[in-house]
Amino acid sequence: MSWLHCMWGIGAAGGPVIMGWALAGSTWQNGYRIVSVLQFVLTALLLFSLPLWQTPADAGAGEEFTPEHRTISELLKVPGVPEVMLCFAFYSGVEGIAGMWAASYCTLTRGLDAMTAASWASLFYVGITVGRFFQADFLTMKFNDQQMIRMGQLLNAVGIVLILLPFGNALLPVGLVVAGLGCAPIYPSIIRRDAVQLRQESQHVNRPACRSAAAYTGSTLLSP
Repeated sequence: MSWLHCMWGIGAAGGPVIMGWALAGSTWQNGYRIVSVLQFVLTALLLFSLPLWQTPADAGAGEEFTPEHRTISELLKVPGVPEVMLCFAFYSGVEGIAGMWAASYCTLTRGLDAMTAASWASLFYVGITVGRFFQADFLTMKFNDQQMIRMGQLLNAVGIVLILLPFGNALLPVGLVVAGLGCAPIYPSIIRRDAVQLRQESQHVNRPACRSAAAYTGSTLLSP
């Protein structure tokens, strides 16, 4: 899970860098053109790789129970489900706010030029990527999911304080990296912890969908 989200961070960190380069050298439209080309290439790769995603014939062997369908109202009555959905909503809100507004904050509030602001904004995602890299290889061997989440929350709070301190811009990039490092373990650890709890009870096929819906709702509503 940590490796999967680590790879996401690499792509997320590249977006602000591409746009910063476009703003510095030409126009913002070129940034969108570059990203659109990358999206077309990715789509082609996914289409050509479809045969690799076939489910093995024996993939269902050893299943102990059949996934259970529940309505959203029924699912919300399961202990822990509303809390997990709130966690996903607010975490995704924090991540969305940082990703969407970091560059604007650097430019409009701190007075940085567009190229520098975009590069510094990408540091938040660099922090996430580096944090999940070390989490995948080392930290998950020593700490459980709850400890990883709490350490992430503490680091994220420290990073936010460093970003907001009015002592010039020296601490701003450090704060963005630390905030990203704090975000790194939270999302994958909540997913894994929730998945373990899900299998310990019974499988509800629409539970992961509600979890994802909560995450997107948080990032959509809290970022504005």
